[in-house]
Amino acid sequence: MALQLMKLFVGAATTTAVGPDSSKYFYVTTADTAAGATLTIDAGSFFDDSGAAVTELPALEAGNSYFQVSVNGVLQMDGISTYTPGAAGTGSLAVAVPAGGSAIVTGTPVVLELATFAPTSTTVVTT
Repeated sequence: MALQLMKLFVGAATTTAVGPDSSKYFYVTTADTAAGATLTIDAGSFFDDSGAAVTELPALEAGNSYFQVSVNGVLQMDGISTYTPGAAGTGSLAVAVPAGGSAIVTGTPVVLELATFAPTSTTVVTT
């Protein structure tokens, strides 16, 4: 009998789900922020979807999450906001109001939305 290559035959099916986990945090300004100034919102000043006070802004996973900021219902450009995770006194959102632009007036709603992707995969090996 001639030599032959022996190998296994294995079949497998993998299912991957990539669903975002989204959180929204809300703040209503209590003072005007002039053009050229920065509005800094402490983590403890936000409230969540249920109206409860926020005690900490979560860390964002590098390459797997992002944040968006809306001021008065308008989504803002990435370059004007700085997100810092952490508890009250440490965590914050800073929005730099461009010079020559419009001020953010008292009573303006600011919405911070965080999205983190948590991919999961399941593999079933069949013969």
